[in-house]
This record gives sequence, C-alpha cells and structure tokens, in this order.
Amino acid sequence: MQYSTAFSDALLALACAACAWLIGRARGRYGEGDQPALFCALLGFLLPAAAASVGVIRYGFDPSWQPAHLWLSQASSFLGLPLLGAAALALGRGWAWSRPNWGRILLGLCAFFELFRQLGYLEDYRLALNLATLVLILYAGAVQWPRRAPAISAAVVVGLFLLAGVAVGTDGMIGPLRRVDLFHVLLAPAYPLLAWLLLNLPGSAKRQTG
Repeated sequence: MQYSTAFSDALLALACAACAWLIGRARGRYGEGDQPALFCALLGFLLPAAAASVGVIRYGFDPSWQPAHLWLSQASSFLGLPLLGAAALALGRGWAWSRPNWGRILLGLCAFFELFRQLGYLEDYRLALNLATLVLILYAGAVQWPRRAPAISAAVVVGLFLLAGVAVGTDGMIGPLRRVDLFHVLLAPAYPLLAWLLLNLPGSAKRQTG
C-alpha cells in the first residue's frame, strides 16, 4: 500500500469536494444565463474529487481500483479542467452561452479525446489542452483589471498547475518524497483558488439578491 499517496489524494478530494459544494451553493444567486457555465464548473470540480476519492481507495485499501482511478483521472484531465477553463472564460467575459453550446463543448472534448487516442498522440493532446486551459484561466483573471484580486488569483492558480504538472509530475521521487504526493499537495490549494476566482467573475448578469 502507498499510504502517503492515499493521504495526499484524500486532501485533494476534500479540496475539490468543497469547491463543488461552494459552486452548487452559489448557483442560486446567479441569473439563468450563467447557469450552464456554473453547472460545467461544478462538473469540473466533481471529476477530480471523484478521481482523488478513488485514489484513496486504490492506494490505501485495494489496488484493484487502479483502472477506475486511471479512468477518472483521465476524465478530470481531458474533461474536467477544460470545462473549468471554459467556465472561467464565459464568466470572465460575461458571455451567456446556451445549454446546446455547452453540450457541443462537452461532445467536442470527448470526440477530440477519442481522435487523439486513436492517433496515438494522447499525451501531446493532454499537454496542449491543459496549457490552453491555463491560458483561458489567466485571461479570465487578467481582463478583470484594475481589480487586482482576480488577476492575482488566476496567476497563482496557473502557477500552481504548471508547477504540479510540468516541474513535479507524478512519476518518481524528489528526495524522500513521492512526486505524486507533491502533485496532489500543489493542486489542493489550486482548486479552491480557482473556485474563488470563478465566483468573483462578473458573469453575464447581475446576481439576484437574497
């Protein structure tokens, strides 16, 4: 068993679950135009929460959960994070995309995943997709200037994701520490910061009072 990874996965699962709870609780204060974006953001937090929760089972109790963990981790990377980037863009620019358009985004992400999987370029696609997503998050925060808090929050989120995904990774060790554990620890604050950013973007309409 790999108990340190089970613990770091549990930390990440709690952080993402808290983000999903915050987004779900806040949805009632937003107008109809923002609901699809917030729903996709909710899904974007639930996927890593589910992946990390299954990781706790895999590393702490039963290694046979590895296939489910890998599948959910892929869903989080290829679907969850891009949905968060798209939600940040829509809320940051005040764009009200219709539910069918969000459905097309979901289907497009699934179709491109399968296409690049069949072509054998899945890792290259993952890198390009994740970098594009981080650019969207950084842009969503930057266009809020002169409000400094969203811009700073977006920059910190992007920095944490880049540090975790590019500098640390998930394979091997750094001294006595497993890289995958550091990966989880870096993402644990990144997701709540991203949730805070999403809830502090203007959206397409003013929040309803009450």
